[in-house]
Amino acid sequence: MKTILRRIAIYTLTLYLLPFIIPGVHVGGSLTTLFIGGTALALLFMVLKPILSIISFPINLVTLGLFSMITNAAILYLLTRFVTSVLIHPFTYKPIHYNGFVTPAISFNLFFAYVFTAFIVSVIESALSWLTD
Repeated sequence: MKTILRRIAIYTLTLYLLPFIIPGVHVGGSLTTLFIGGTALALLFMVLKPILSIISFPINLVTLGLFSMITNAAILYLLTRFVTSVLIHPFTYKPIHYNGFVTPAISFNLFFAYVFTAFIVSVIESALSWLTD
């Protein structure tokens, strides 16, 4: 029970932080919407992720684990269907200039927006679970 509540808290905080990091993610509503979205995301990752990992094991083995981002993107897509106030739109990152280094502007279509958001969700979730363990 304690781990389930910890996962719900981590995914709720992740959903809170996503719109500040990624310009194409919008979480509308209030704190209850964040809590419902975090609960749904935690349940999807705890129930659906192991099933998808077992099914996609051969593809994941061939791609050296990169296909897991696709399964995470599919889980995020299901989240946007279950919780309608969580939206992911195509977006463009502006170029960043820092000490002579320049990153180009990157434009993400809807598929890559989900994949990039899934990557950021996994990074935030990993960092928060590392901090809480």
